[in-house]
Amino acid sequence: MTQEPAAIDTTVAHSPRIWNYWLGGKDNYEVDRMVGDQFREIFPAIVDIARSSRLFLSRAVEHLAGEAGVGQFLDIGTGLPTVDNTHQVAQRVSPSARVVYVDNDPVVLAHARALLLGSPEGSTTYIDADLYETDAILDSAAQSLDLDRPVALVLMNILGHVPDMDLARSVVTRLVDRLPSGSYLVVADGTNVVDGPAFDAAIEMWNQAGSLPYHLRKPEQIAQFFDGMELLEPGVVSCSRWRAPGTSPAAEVDEFCAVGRKR
Repeated sequence: MTQEPAAIDTTVAHSPRIWNYWLGGKDNYEVDRMVGDQFREIFPAIVDIARSSRLFLSRAVEHLAGEAGVGQFLDIGTGLPTVDNTHQVAQRVSPSARVVYVDNDPVVLAHARALLLGSPEGSTTYIDADLYETDAILDSAAQSLDLDRPVALVLMNILGHVPDMDLARSVVTRLVDRLPSGSYLVVADGTNVVDGPAFDAAIEMWNQAGSLPYHLRKPEQIAQFFDGMELLEPGVVSCSRWRAPGTSPAAEVDEFCAVGRKR
């Protein structure tokens, strides 16, 4: 593993690195693996959640870049590069797709170069910014994206880090309001309706040991992020069930998701 910049604290477990560990990545440290293993002991289903979340992202981006004809993606809270990142999926379907990643995590910033290896026909850029700085994000994104044309806004596992639901809705509204009609919103976040008590206990441990607290929400709350939008079928469902292949319904996991179109 290459040495990280000194500003990165490798003695405290860090959310992107733990998620990277669960997905089988190598960009993590002993403290991340320790907390990740403790979390998994309390709540073994977290690995299924991580994988289902990544597969949902791939299916959603593939649909938007293909059938929906969206050529621009704004992925906020991207996390560490793994397999099938947004630009890889989008540009595999549409090589000219333009993708902007946003994160303010120094761990992610240190690895951002891996996110910039897109197709020569398209564009892949990275912005160092905070989720709450919605105008700054969109102003910077406008240097790479045409905000007069539809954009797919991707918010994967980031709104759970916003402690107040009203604030989370406000952030989403401010972002979506500046996007044109025909744009899309992709959201997925942890819930506690499938394995509630076990997941609640694991999240409590996470919030004590990690660097950034996370707040589980109900599917009905996730649906509120899409108020006024047209939800794509099958609506708000477990990530494992959003347009999953096969004829039998997949087992639900405690992360729900949806994709909506701005009218």
